[in-house]
Amino acid sequence: MTAFAAPAFAQSGGDTVCLITKTDTNPFFVKMKEGAEAKAKELGINLQSYAGRIDGDVESQVAAIESCIAGRAKGILITPVDTKGEVPIIKKARDAGLLVIALDTAFDPIDTADATFATDNFEAGKLIGQWAKGTLGDKAKDAHIAFLDLIPAQPSVDVMRDQGFMQGFGIDVKNKNVIGDENDPRISGHDITNGNEEGGRQAMENLLQKDPNINVVYTINEPAAAGAYQTLKSLGKDSDTLLVSIDGGCPGVQNVKEGIIGATSMQYPLKMAALGVEAIAHYVKTGEKPKKTEGLDFTNTGVDLITDKPVDGVPSKDTAYGAKACWG
Repeated sequence: MTAFAAPAFAQSGGDTVCLITKTDTNPFFVKMKEGAEAKAKELGINLQSYAGRIDGDVESQVAAIESCIAGRAKGILITPVDTKGEVPIIKKARDAGLLVIALDTAFDPIDTADATFATDNFEAGKLIGQWAKGTLGDKAKDAHIAFLDLIPAQPSVDVMRDQGFMQGFGIDVKNKNVIGDENDPRISGHDITNGNEEGGRQAMENLLQKDPNINVVYTINEPAAAGAYQTLKSLGKDSDTLLVSIDGGCPGVQNVKEGIIGATSMQYPLKMAALGVEAIAHYVKTGEKPKKTEGLDFTNTGVDLITDKPVDGVPSKDTAYGAKACWG
């Protein structure tokens, strides 16, 4: 999978599904592609895959969608980069008759797509927030918390994880749809990471300059957590800082096992993509769109807290389970 390039579409009469991810380097999206490819092969569907060069590459996603429309694909599976800015091009795709399913990251508004198959990202954040609070016990009231978020555009996945952590930790989130409007004195600050190690290193450095007493670090994903840890370790602060994350990649689970990350919330990207391909195939045959999970405005593909240091009242699984279920 490479940055956008126009593909040769399916032979006449074949059904084509487009998979458009944020990048082709993050193991999460690599696994997502594997799930889509396997299900497409099983169902006899032609899969065309696209990815941006970096996490914020909106232009490549828009170009890919245009190509899918022109190629008369049956549907699009997409992890949107700009959940608000891409709304017009998604409307164009749906108006052209394509079924559009958002994977992992919901559009804003969520009904921009026909359906969303995703982790309950708010719950994922909430679980690591509850775990961090429970681990600290009485010390939670005096915590100094750094938030290592994704990108300035605040896509829905970024907002939900961040705000979920806050609620789990016991912080008043103010506007649940916005990052950074909280006034809890325990918040040392927010910085962006672009979801990668280098971004995590730099963001951690920036926030420690603002508050050298940071002792809790929330990270948008495990690559950012790995970068944050490198900075903490270089400054001798790794043993005094509680680091939590979200993903469930195999390197992240290993970092939990080694005590680098205290706990992570595991997602299931292969399942997301496979269900997405299945849903488009079903729609083509029957005209029926995917159903939402009861009580939610999307289809929940599951989340589990992974830690070897369980906290009473917070459901979790250990790294032995995580090593079997992880990806990447």
